[in-house]
Amino acid sequence: MKLVIANKNYSSWSMRPWIAMKAADIPFEEVFVPFGAPLGNDEFKQRLSAYTPAGMVPVLIDGDTHIWETLAILEYLAETFPDRRLWPADAKARAQARALAAEMHAGFAALRRECPMNIRRPVRGRELSAAAQQNVARIEAMWGEVRTRHGGPFLFGKFCAADAMYAPVVTRLATYGIKVSRETLGYMEAVMALPAFAEWLQRHAARLREDASTADERRARMDAANPKYVLRNPTLRTH
Repeated sequence: MKLVIANKNYSSWSMRPWIAMKAADIPFEEVFVPFGAPLGNDEFKQRLSAYTPAGMVPVLIDGDTHIWETLAILEYLAETFPDRRLWPADAKARAQARALAAEMHAGFAALRRECPMNIRRPVRGRELSAAAQQNVARIEAMWGEVRTRHGGPFLFGKFCAADAMYAPVVTRLATYGIKVSRETLGYMEAVMALPAFAEWLQRHAARLREDASTADERRARMDAANPKYVLRNPTLRTH
């Protein structure tokens, strides 16, 4: 089984199935396809065409089966490895976990636009629009509700696919110094304490050490590849 991903610093959608598979101890080979610059460039899409016609990451490859949509990947993994419990065992909790995952998949556009995933960014505050503040309030409310109901430390007690869907949100809240409640911080700390989360950061750091570019050169590439506005055109974004 292979998982095709893009840059660990930026690709929130790559992080989701990667951290789910690591946390669930599902073995896979990582295939790295760098974004390059500008975002959505022809070389990136050409390299991806060997794995998916959609031109997006992540892509899960299991023999002759190629799956290139994050929620579909998580569902396939849950069906293929039922003993790993990627969704809660209880039917009602499972339905709610899927609802939270789908809300992440389709929503919070303002927060995602104003605070793109950038784990290398020095931690400092950013003024949010009213829409992004509403996104944060909704996220805090839903995290608090399900953690209270299921006892924590994760959303539904034990780590599941819903937590994987929100792992990049944890990085955003931390990186941009967004003020959150003590309860939200507790959840963020639980996610960041995962060995899988730490491994994602360590592997990103290792790739940086292999990169002979200077910090200024990397910053220039980052500025070129990380636009001010994130378009919703599926050919120009990861999924």
